[in-house]
Amino acid sequence: MSIRILALVIGLVLNALGNGLTVATNVGTSPWTASEVNIGNLIHTTVGIPMFCVGVLVAITNQLLIHQWDKWRFFGEIGFIACFSYFVDVFVALFTWLGVGRLLFLIRTILCFIGVATFCCAISIYQRANLVMHPNDDTTNILRFLYFHNRVVVA
Repeated sequence: MSIRILALVIGLVLNALGNGLTVATNVGTSPWTASEVNIGNLIHTTVGIPMFCVGVLVAITNQLLIHQWDKWRFFGEIGFIACFSYFVDVFVALFTWLGVGRLLFLIRTILCFIGVATFCCAISIYQRANLVMHPNDDTTNILRFLYFHNRVVVA
C-alpha cells in the first residue's frame, strides 16, 4: 500500500509540474487546462481557482454518471483536485519567476512538449496506483467502462 500511496503522490506532483510548465510557456496545454487558464484570466485570478471549481463540478458529475453516492470516490477526487490545483499554481509561479514565458518561442515549444509528456506519464503513474484520480481522468474511465463497453477511443 505504501508504494501505491507514493505513486499517487509522485503522479499528482508530476502532473501539476507538467501542467504548470505548459501554462507558463503559454504555447499550449490540454483542453481542460487551457479553458481553466482562460477562466482565470477572465476573472483575474490564478489558474488554480477555476481548476479547483471545475474539478468539483466534474466530481459531482461523476457521481451522477455512476448513479450512486460513492463518498470515498467523491472526497478522494475533491482532495486530489485541491492538491493538484494548488501545486499547479505553485509551479506556474515558479516557472514564471524563472522567466520561462520570456524565452524564445522555440525553447518554450520544446518545454511545452516536455510538460505534456510529463503530465501524460504522471497520469499513468497515479492511475496505476488506483487509489484516487483527477476528476477528469475518472470521467474518462467511467465513460469507458460504464457507457462505451471498454472502448477507450470513444470514451
